Amino acid sequence: MADWVKKPLRLKDEHGRETRVGCDVLVTDRSAVPFDYPDDWVVIPDDHGTLRLHDRQPPDDDCTLQMTIFDLNPNVDWSRLSLSSMIETLLQQETRFVLERGEIITFQRGPIEAAWSEIRFMDPNEARPAFSRTCLVRCGTLQPLITFDFWENDAPRCRQVWDTILATLRIDGTLIDPADGPTQRDRGKPPKPGRREPR
Repeated sequence: MADWVKKPLRLKDEHGRETRVGCDVLVTDRSAVPFDYPDDWVVIPDDHGTLRLHDRQPPDDDCTLQMTIFDLNPNVDWSRLSLSSMIETLLQQETRFVLERGEIITFQRGPIEAAWSEIRFMDPNEARPAFSRTCLVRCGTLQPLITFDFWENDAPRCRQVWDTILATLRIDGTLIDPADGPTQRDRGKPPKPGRREPR
């Protein structure tokens, strides 16, 4: 059974987290993986530990973002396993009718490393083109997998949403109460070795 529990929270004063205009902050896994998303989107957890975000209540939605968080074995040196190679493997396993494949894009922000790419494919049910983006993020022993499917005609607005999510994504397993946000003590300090606290 999934561990997701939906509970709206009001951020406390001096929480130290700035949310972008028109966005809410999604706090997952005891505040380990927060990011900003459009405040009018619908958040739906499933029974397999995956969180889904839709621009409208299904089945009237036009795009779906999904995230699953994997806890890695702390006794393994995961840095030797390239996220780019993992994304490439996922793309090679794609079973949809692919029209185009994008390049693999990587970035690092503090202790967070990420790789993502997109495909353009033909949806067999709607007979129209769509995009699918896949991103793997890793920090310490947490590895979120994020996918985002949207129609080609929705690409401009959905790409803005994607950019916001990647820009605001944090991985911090040290917070317990998500309403607290970053503590005054930790603000402005570099992360200590072994802590899941990107800056």
